[in-house]
Amino acid sequence: MSGHLLLLRGVDPGLLGDAASAAVDAAVGDAERSEVLDDYRGEDYTPGAVAMSCGTVSMFGDRVVVARDLQQFALDDLSPLVQALGELPDDVSLILVWEGATSRRKSDPLTVLTDAVTAAGGTVTACDPPSGKGAAAWLGEQVASSGISLTRRAESELASRLGDDVARVRDVLSQLRAVFGAGAGPLDADEVEPFLGEAGGVPPWDLTDAIDRGDVATAVTNVRRMVFGGGRHPLQVLATLQSHYEKLARLDGSGARDEREAAAVLGLKGSTFPARKALAGVRRLGGPGVRRGLRLVAAADVDLRGRTAQPPESVLEVLVARLAARPR
Repeated sequence: MSGHLLLLRGVDPGLLGDAASAAVDAAVGDAERSEVLDDYRGEDYTPGAVAMSCGTVSMFGDRVVVARDLQQFALDDLSPLVQALGELPDDVSLILVWEGATSRRKSDPLTVLTDAVTAAGGTVTACDPPSGKGAAAWLGEQVASSGISLTRRAESELASRLGDDVARVRDVLSQLRAVFGAGAGPLDADEVEPFLGEAGGVPPWDLTDAIDRGDVATAVTNVRRMVFGGGRHPLQVLATLQSHYEKLARLDGSGARDEREAAAVLGLKGSTFPARKALAGVRRLGGPGVRRGLRLVAAADVDLRGRTAQPPESVLEVLVARLAARPR
């Protein structure tokens, strides 16, 4: 066991918990946990206590210090821990766990903590739900490790019904194993379907992609899945749509000719794929279409905040249908 610094962040508690458990197991190794591990969690500790634990000499030599639920602390509360990162002893492995969304604000506590970990030579790992090809690979890994096997049709049904609801994927696989037994399979779609329940959530880009290509039926289905299956508040979904159209508005009239120039306008780093999609959206809609989308989103925002007696879900469905069904 050798000292190291690791920050795990993500929005899914299950994935984050698995990553933290794996990191702790790797750091502790064959040592006796009661002798080398200090595990802080919940509301009964302070970042200052974690910093003190890192600086305390242990009679057992190497130590592993874990600080979970760091998202509950304000920036001032985190100051002792941030300061301690630059003075971390060589015999201490410090694992930090933050559950919640990231922010680009320099004063955001997670941003400050991330910068401090990086400056101290540590590693920052995102434990977010997989998407795209990564989601298919992740689902295959989960099925392979569940002790049962599924046909391609059953696996496809599992992926399409549960979407990005990672916790439900695991629950369903556990239920299938309990019912059919370890080693069962390959189970087909009709055997799996009764355990799937209501369609799970989908990632936000599935909604905006459907709107951009004018697919009204899929867009309405996806917004329902985000609210009812994914547990997103209607105002959260509206914020996604607002952000989407604001990006299009920034590109409209910017003169960006390709995805690299579009990424520069939007301030995106890394992959230029989101910029390419946004640029294609602007070219499809044109300036009037982008402005119409912003007006519809603004009107829905007022409706969701009490201007109408319609259920919030209905307001969203009407909005999404109007956005996707562009006027001729």
